[in-house]
Amino acid sequence: MKMTLEQLWQARYGWPPEHTPAAALATLLAHRSVRAYRREPIAASTVADALAAAQSASTSSHLQAWSVIAVRDRERLQRLAAYAGDQEHVARAPLLLVWLADWSRLRRMGSAAQQPTDGIDYLEAYTLAVIDAALAAQNAAIALEAQGLGIVYIGGLRNQPEAVARELDLPSDCFAVFGMCVGYPADTGAIKPRLPAALVLHEERYQVCTDEASQIAAYDQRMRAFQSYQGRSDRSWSTIVLQRMRDAAALTGRHLLRPALERLGFHLR
Repeated sequence: MKMTLEQLWQARYGWPPEHTPAAALATLLAHRSVRAYRREPIAASTVADALAAAQSASTSSHLQAWSVIAVRDRERLQRLAAYAGDQEHVARAPLLLVWLADWSRLRRMGSAAQQPTDGIDYLEAYTLAVIDAALAAQNAAIALEAQGLGIVYIGGLRNQPEAVARELDLPSDCFAVFGMCVGYPADTGAIKPRLPAALVLHEERYQVCTDEASQIAAYDQRMRAFQSYQGRSDRSWSTIVLQRMRDAAALTGRHLLRPALERLGFHLR
């Protein structure tokens, strides 16, 4: 059953809105991670629409320092799934979009024009390209979800970035920031609760919420209920996130990202 805009708001925050939300929010509030897909293929026109949405996102200084690779080959998806921590939904997805921080295009332009491109070698350029890729991907996600598809982001591609680069024949100065599985959902799923707005919205300056601990405790209770509904272990959000950032081992290989980036052409000065 399709949820109303007010029901979507309640599902996300645990209480109804105190105002009338804009109708355009419905697609955004209905977002959920989808990891099970029907076998229905994704039409080329659907990908074209998603790309148009992606290229309509904001881009710093109009540099457009990103690219995307559409992967459908079953064997390649199997290998990428293994690199991403054996995530089975990557192997089974009808389509995987791999979003790239891509300075290689500008490097080639500079070489052809015999112009220096030393600015690419700085941390700012890497950060800019990652932000551009993320903005583009989120626009694409919204466009796909508006057409009835489901998506889930795959940060696990950063577990083995050099193996992913070899698999996708990435040139120097090009890095797979994350993947995005795309497919028609095989189940209805549920909307995962988010932190209370009071903990993330600050007015004028950063101000720690006076009841932060109690708000997190209340959110933990909502997340426990959500985990139970999903048939997962009954763990609070705070337990999960603190374990996720516990130490280098918890980063599942991503603590080695900086030297890997340097070998891929990002000098990060």
